[in-house]
Parts: sequence; structure tokens; C-alpha cells
Amino acid sequence: MGDMSNSDFYAKNQRNEENHAAGFGCSVMDLRSLMELRGTEAVVKLQEDYGGVEGLCKRLKTSPTEGLAGALPDLDKRKEIYGKNLIPPKKPKTFLQLVWEALQDVTLIILELAALISLGLSFYHPPGESGGESCGAAAGGVEDEGEADAGWIEGAAILLSVVCVVLVTAFNDWSKEKQFRGLQSRIEQEQKFQVVRGSQVIQLPVADIVVGDIAQIKYGDLLPADGVLIQGNDLKIDESSLTGESDHVRKCADKDPMLLSGTHVMEGSGRMVVSAVGVNSQTGIIFTLLGAGDVEEEKKEKKVKKQDGAAAMEMQPLKSAEGGESDEKEKKKVSGSKKEKSVLQGKLTKLAVQIGKAGLLMSAITVIILVLFFAIDNFVLQKLPWLPECTPIYVQYFVKFFIIGVTVLVVAVPEGLPLAVTISLAYSVKKMMKDNNLVRHLDACETMGNATAICSDKTGTLTTNRMTAVQFYMGDVHYKEIPDPGALSPKSLDILVNAISINSAYTTKILPPDKEGGLPKQVGNKTECGLLGLVLDLKRDYQPIRNQIPEEKLYKVYTFNSVRKSMSTVTKLSDGSFRMYSKGASEIVLKKCSHILNELGEPRVFRPRDKDEMVKKVIEPMACDGLRTICVGYRDFPGDPEPKWDDENCILSDLTAICVVGIEDPVRPEVPDAIMKCQRAGITVRMVTGDNINTARAIAIKCGIIRPGEDFLCIDGKEFNRRIRNEKGEVEQERIDKVWPKLRVLARSSPTDKHTLVKGIIDSTMVDQRQVVAVTGDGTNDGPALKKADVGFAMGIAGTDVAKEASDIILTDDNFSSIVKAVMWGRNVYDSISKFLQFQLTVNVVAVIVAFTGACITQDSPLKAVQMLWVNLIMDTFASLALATEPPTESLLKRKPYGRNKPLISSTMTKNILGHGVYQLVIIFTLLFAGEQIFDIDSGRNAPLHSPPSEHYTIIFNTFVMMQLFNEINARKIHGERNVFDGIFRNPIFCSIVFGTFLMQIVIVQFGGKPFSCQPLDLEKWMWCVFLGLGELVWGQVIASVPNARLRFLRRAGQLTRKDELPEEDVNEDNEEIDHAERELRRGQILWFRGLNRIQTQIDVVNTFKSGTSFQGAGALRRQSSTTSQTQDVTNVSSPSHVSLSNALSSPTSTTAATAPPTTGQC
Repeated sequence: MGDMSNSDFYAKNQRNEENHAAGFGCSVMDLRSLMELRGTEAVVKLQEDYGGVEGLCKRLKTSPTEGLAGALPDLDKRKEIYGKNLIPPKKPKTFLQLVWEALQDVTLIILELAALISLGLSFYHPPGESGGESCGAAAGGVEDEGEADAGWIEGAAILLSVVCVVLVTAFNDWSKEKQFRGLQSRIEQEQKFQVVRGSQVIQLPVADIVVGDIAQIKYGDLLPADGVLIQGNDLKIDESSLTGESDHVRKCADKDPMLLSGTHVMEGSGRMVVSAVGVNSQTGIIFTLLGAGDVEEEKKEKKVKKQDGAAAMEMQPLKSAEGGESDEKEKKKVSGSKKEKSVLQGKLTKLAVQIGKAGLLMSAITVIILVLFFAIDNFVLQKLPWLPECTPIYVQYFVKFFIIGVTVLVVAVPEGLPLAVTISLAYSVKKMMKDNNLVRHLDACETMGNATAICSDKTGTLTTNRMTAVQFYMGDVHYKEIPDPGALSPKSLDILVNAISINSAYTTKILPPDKEGGLPKQVGNKTECGLLGLVLDLKRDYQPIRNQIPEEKLYKVYTFNSVRKSMSTVTKLSDGSFRMYSKGASEIVLKKCSHILNELGEPRVFRPRDKDEMVKKVIEPMACDGLRTICVGYRDFPGDPEPKWDDENCILSDLTAICVVGIEDPVRPEVPDAIMKCQRAGITVRMVTGDNINTARAIAIKCGIIRPGEDFLCIDGKEFNRRIRNEKGEVEQERIDKVWPKLRVLARSSPTDKHTLVKGIIDSTMVDQRQVVAVTGDGTNDGPALKKADVGFAMGIAGTDVAKEASDIILTDDNFSSIVKAVMWGRNVYDSISKFLQFQLTVNVVAVIVAFTGACITQDSPLKAVQMLWVNLIMDTFASLALATEPPTESLLKRKPYGRNKPLISSTMTKNILGHGVYQLVIIFTLLFAGEQIFDIDSGRNAPLHSPPSEHYTIIFNTFVMMQLFNEINARKIHGERNVFDGIFRNPIFCSIVFGTFLMQIVIVQFGGKPFSCQPLDLEKWMWCVFLGLGELVWGQVIASVPNARLRFLRRAGQLTRKDELPEEDVNEDNEEIDHAERELRRGQILWFRGLNRIQTQIDVVNTFKSGTSFQGAGALRRQSSTTSQTQDVTNVSSPSHVSLSNALSSPTSTTAATAPPTTGQC
């Protein structure tokens, strides 16, 4: 009957679907509708329509045990009919779209508008001849010079420079996106899956899986496609990424066989037949629904919010080739919920906002002063009437003033900052690939530089993860090396060989070595490989036994998990009774043993005192040699009545111990050195392992994590929990604070212990710096700890997909010394940004003051709009490229981590910024006011509108650029080193940018002419400009000689209180804080009313930058603002950014309280 209905169904379908012409028994739509069912519904549908899983396999022309034959035509045909296992990527943004995005910058838009107005007005000629004289000095020189026709040049030049800036920005974005896509595809290639083809188990890239493949699934896998379970052992799946249900779903072939792509295997193992791939899988369908575009992006965001961060991340590998921006947003979203903003991003955001405010203020004052000067000069002093025909000329002046103001703003706003960060991170990420670090989240790379603690796994990270059995206890004898099989009782030996061969994953194998004379290749679980190696050492073979009892015939499997810490397999014997083999951590399995095999292979009673003696005489000595001890046992059950297999506690007891094996996992040779580097760099390394405490301690001593004579703690999970929990069993932060500073080894730890420890260290307020914690993990259960940590490292080789998904960086070689490289790169990113900042702020301060003062005194900026834009381009774009690509050096590991509340601009940097600023200002003002006498040329000051460029102002511009170029070399060192040329040739990008800028400057000065307001200079004047630039290097040496201790005002500037660093919710809203803030604000008002000198404002700005460290402090004040009395409102009336500036100078320690009002958004 079943057959009948099947063939009917088949015939019907064949009529509807031309797919069947290809010869498969079901179409894409059939399979899709099948996969939408769950539980018993699915079982019934499978049974009725397909004749069970076997029927489905027949229709898909595949064998449940041997898989597909793997012939290419067949695979191609399957891909053609059922689709490929990848979701087509979203199209990358085109270069034009990126250009359009770059054009959205507000300052650029203002500039474009001003330039267009300037252009329009330059083509307008006032009617009549009389206009010229009656407009007075304003029109002076406009007609006389015959230069009015060239008035359009400045507007055009500004537009051209804007185009340049936009193209450069767009190109940078484009290359960043390209890199990001490369990274994404690299992550995808890494993901492989075990598939049976032609009876062989092979590892396939996920994209090559086709419908009809038989996939082997095991603990820790992320399912790459939809499938139907053929056979499973104790299988539990986490489907939260699709359903949002956090409980694990138990799967078995006869109750709920549907497995969905994007879900995680949390326990057990099994085989499934792949039924839907790519866009037809459940995850693919969701992605197709979401489609591309922003509306969907929002939906996705809502969805992400509904689930926890983990779930959102879990769907990522399926994006396959999807990369670029959407991915970055996706990642940002996830990491946003996952962690607070990265340290550096936080500091930079705050800094950029502060600089922007200061720049806006300066540019506004510049424009106001220029307009007032002009108006008073013309209409008050010269008493000229405003004539209608003069309006265009006046407007042209006002536009010129406006352009000068905007240019000051453009120079003041450091657009280069985000660019420098991006370039530096992108460069580091690319280079870190070579150092076996695959970075999944860009900011992790920089956070790593601030790491103060690393919690590392032992197996595979500190050790080689090549397990070999070296000691052995059986039949009351402790063998220090593997004995000759003849010395053992044949009966015990048979039971042992069966126990090991059957009670281990059948995917675990030992293969012949790749190279002649090499070591045999271990595939699968390494501990099991060690045990299989023991079977081979005892001159026996495990394969015939496995062939005799294939995986399908295993009656029941209790797979290994972190709670059981053991694995057991039940087989049915020929007489109908059952035998269960068990293996696991020796102290756990021995507790469950009531008998032990004697020297004849007969069971004898195993009393508690025998157990204690065995622990002392056998297990502890093995563990002290750094061996992992595994106990193997068995138990027989009657066939009638059949035992209750679900009653685990009852089943897994009353065992008979066969033997205890000591397995060695040698320490990686490079690890002790790497750990020493970490300790020198101020990073504490802690080992968190599931191994027994003696093994862990022995390995920790070999690695150098603990040294004899030090004050440290080595405890196991039980003791750890006893110390950190109160009577009610709740974790208390104060108790953790007593444990973690000395803790070096945590043994027999569960995943929750690892998570508790990481959370405890991160939340601790004991030390003044918030600890930045990195964690390594490989197991599925390490996910929470990897997510909680500031930086999670997953193992590329041994790591499960779940761990990789939760991590920030994947160690492609599973090696601890790669983590040290990551620290070095992270610190290098931080230093690169600081170098760039030191350079940029010097230019900012100087350019702004020059434009401002020049405008106020001479009614015209000495540096013209186009020149300023060129300076801005070399400062922002090229300098960020040059300084952000410095390669790291070992010396980075010789200092302590910076920590979260260290100001971004150190006192040495402030000293350099101010020192070089003073030098440059002195030179430029000397040239501005006395340059014509020194060089014996015409003065360029007070030149009328549209007058030709003067040599005088060209010299100022050229000297200014030369000083920046040489100061860029100074900026390479930020810790006060003397030799600024050290290692300069190791960075070809830097050298080429400096030379390139120099050549461009020659071209601009000699041939720039009117657009750049430049007059060609002769060799002597060029030599003077270069000489004054070279003075920067000499002056740099002078500055380096001034000890920081002498500059008292630098000492406390910009240090943050703890309060600033806490997230908003944690700050107590107590009144004392408010009073303090009020008092500071009142004091600020008084100071403000005394009036500020212009230069002083600049110094204050730098001082305020110094506090540019944490942006959360404002939150406390924001919430308190409602309770604060009227004083604050009064203060907000007077320009609040000045309050903060004056305050910064008056009392550096109180900057945080004072700088808050501008950020609260009340002003």
C-alpha cells in the first residue's frame, strides 16, 4: 500500500515538475515543504510520502552508509537542480556610491556651496564705470590689476580640492571593503565539514556540499545545510538561532529527525542526509526574505534584538560570500550588544567631538571678526554709503570671509582620525593573517594591545595536542612504559581493546604518516587517538572490531560532555544481554567502579580504601608527571528485563575498572618563551583547564605560568566555587576579588567556572585600571566565556564551529605564541594612532591659530583656502597612511599595557605638540610680519580682492608645509626617543609618502600659480624654506631634552576618575557629585567672565584633548541635570564650551566634571 501511494505520488509529481526529468525522485519544492515540518508531523510525512529516510535516500540516489559516489557529472547535476550551498552575496557598493557617500560630509558641503557662490559672483560685473570709485577701498585693485577675470579660479580650485578629498576618501573606503570581503571569504574557506563519499569520510569545504550527501555530525558542529537524521547518538541541537528557543532540542530518527542549517550540535553525534542547501535551506529562505537593502537591515536588527547576541552571530558563516558593509554593520551590531565600544574608538570619538567644537568656535569667531572689521572700516570709519551697485562686491568679500572661516573649520576637524584608525586596523589585520591570527572583528585587534590578563586553555594551546599513552596501570601493576602484550592477561587485554575500539567516536582514527619517517597522523578527538595508539602499541588493531560492530549496531551511546566528563557505549551481545564500555577522567570514573580486574583478568571487589590508595599510588604520581589520566571500565546488564537506559545515574554506576592510562601531551616548545614575554609586558597568564589539578600544575610549571617561590593559587573548580559563592550559592564580586589576583591555575573547571572567572575579573573594581581580558577556547561550551571576554580567541584546528562563531580572533595554528603576536599588533595600532594624533594636533593648532590671528590682524588668512585644503590632505590622508603602517617591534612588549583610563595623549605627546606648535608659530608670525624685510620682497599683507599671489605669502605657505613634513618624521616616536630615524627604511610606505609630498609641493609652488595662490620661488628661497623645516628635527631634540617632571601642568592633565569609566547605569546618583559639578561650573563662569586670551584658548583646547579618554562620564551628569538647580542653566547660557575650556586650564583634575555640559546636549 505504502509502495502504491509512493508511486502514485511520484507519477503525479513527475507530471508537475520537469525537475524529475533529471531522474531524482523529488523536486526542490518537495524537499522545501518537507523541511518546514517538525517532530512527529515530519516523521509521518517522511513515512507516508517517501517510505522513511531510506526511501528518501533512494530517491536522492544516495546510500545511507556509503554516501554519494562523488562522480563530477553527478555532483554538477545536483548543484544545477538543487542549487549550490552558498547564499549569493549582496552586491558590493560601487565606487560611485562610495563617492556619493563621501560627499555627504557636512564641512565639504558647506565648502562646495561657498565655492559655488564665489564662482557665481566672480562672473558678475557691476554695471557702469562709477561703481569702482564709489565703493571705496573695497573695490580697490579689482579693476586696476586687470585680474578680475581670474576671480573664478579660487572657487574652481576649492571645488577641485573637494573632488580630490572625496576621491581619496572613496578609494580608501573601497579598498577597505575589498579587504573585508577577502577576509570574509577566507573565514568561509576555513569552514569544512565531514561528509561520506564513496564509503570514505572526507573533509569538504561547506560550499561543496550537495543535496544527497551523507554528512557526519558531531558535538560542536554548526550545521551547514538542512538534512534528515539517519542515525544519531544522544543528539541535542541548539536551534535558538532559528526559533529563538533557548532549550536544546533532542533529535532522534524516529521522533524528530529534522536538522536545520545554522543550528548548533550541543551534544552527541550522528549522520544525516542533506536535503536542502544554500537559498533553499531554512536559513537561506530567511536570508532571501530579508533580501538586500536597508529596510531589511532594520528588520534584521529587530530580529537580532529579540534573540541574544549569540544567535545573531551564529547565522554568519552561511552568508558565504556576503561581505563588505552589510557584514560590517551586522558585526558591529552584534559586537555592540556584546561589548562596550572598543577602548580606542571611545577615546577617539570623544576627542574628535571636542576638536570639532573648538574648531567650530574658532571659525565662527574668525568670520565674525572679519565681517566686523570690514563693516567698521568701510561704513563707520570711511562713512561710505551702501550703494546697490556695490552689493556684489561686498557680497564677494563676505563670501571670501565665509570661505576663510570654513577652511579654518576644515583644518580643525580631524577627518583623518577615523581614516587613520581604519587604515591602521586594516593593515594590521592583513599582516596578522601571516602571524596566524584571523581577525573576525576589527576592533579586537586594538583591544588586544590593552590586554592585562589572558585566560588560556591547556590542551592544544599550551601543549601540542598530540596525545600519546606513556604509562599504564592494569592487573594491579603500574607500568612506567607500555608493556609487552605478553605480560598482560589475554582476557583483560581483549576487554580493553574492545572497550577502546568501540567506545570512541568512529571518526577518530590513526592514519599512516604523510611523510616517510614522520609521526602517524591523528584524526578526530586527540585523547581518543592516544587510546587507539595504545591499542596499536599493544600489537592489536581496532579496525576489525569496528567493522564487526559498525556504528549503526551500537545500542546506545552516552556521548562525552562537560557535565559527565565520560563517554559510554552500550552494545548488544549475541546472547541478548548488554555490555556497556565506559571511559573518562580517572577520578570520576573510579568513583563509579565497584570492581576491578585482577592480574588474571577476573573482577575483584574494589573498596573505597582501595580507591584512595590507587589515587595516591597511581593517579597522583602520573598527574605530577604532567600526564592526563583516563580510566577505562565496563559493566554487563541482563537482556531481560531491559535496563532503563534513560536513568543515567543508575546505569553509569557499579562499573568494573579495566585499567588507568596516563596520556602525555607535551608542552609546545615555543610556549615558555611566549609566556615570559607576556609577563614582561605586564600581562598575567592564567591556565583554565578541565584536567586534574596535579596535571595542570605540572604543565603550568613547565610553561612558566607559575614559578617556585611565588605567591600564587592553584585550585580546582570545586574549591573555586566554594570560595566565591555565599551561603545561598550566589557568586559575590567581593569574594571573587579575593581569589582572582593570585589565581594562576584553575583545574577541573566547568565552562560556567570559566565564564564566572572572566566576568569576575572584568567587573572587578579592586585595581584602578579595569582589567582587559583575553580568553582562548575551543569547545562549544566555551562560547559564553569567549563572548564575555574583551577578546575571544578560538582555535582554528581543534576549535568547534560554535567557538569560532563566538570568538573575535581565530588562531589558525592553535598556538599560544600567536596570541603574543596579536598583543604586539594591538599595541602597534594604539601607538600608530597616537603618532598620527601627535602630528595632526600640531598642524591643527598651528593652522587654526595662523588663520585666526592672520585674519584678525591683516583681514586675510596667510594660508589660502586651497592651500589649507592641500595641507589638510597631506595631514589627514597621507599622514594617516604613512604613520598608521609602521611595522611593530619587539620593544612594544617591554612596557605595561595602557589600560582603559590612560589619556590618549600622554604628557610626552602634549609636550611635543605644544613645543613644535610654538616653534612653528614663531617662524610663521616672524615671516608674516617681518618676511618682506628679511627676504627683501613686497609685502603680501592687506592685498585687495583678486590680487595676484605674492612671493611673501608663498614663502609662508611653503615653510609651513616643509615644517609639517619634517615634523612627520618627529611624530614617528611618541615615547620621547631621541633617534626618530630608527627603522625608517623598514617602512617603505612612509618614505614614499614623505618624498611624494615633497615633490607635489615643488610642483604646487612652482606651477600652482593662481589656483594655489603661489608665486614661483627661486632656489635660495627654497633653501630657506627647507632649512626652516629642518629646524623641526633639531627643535625635536631640544624638546626631548626637557624632562616631563619640569612641566608641572602636564602631570595631572587628562587623567580620568573611575567614575567616568563606569557605564551610565552604574554611577550612583548621589548629591555630592552634583554639588561638586555645580561648584566647578560656577568657578568656570567666573573665569569665563574674566575673558580669555586667544592663544590661551588654544592651549586649553589641547588640555581638553588630554582628557579625551572616556565618553561615558557625561551620562552621569545627563541624568542628574534634572535635579541640578538653576545654576547649571545659567551656565549653559554663557557659551558652555568656553566654560569647559577655561576650567580645563584652571583645574586639570576637574576636566571631567566641566567638560560634561557640552556633551549633555543641553547647550
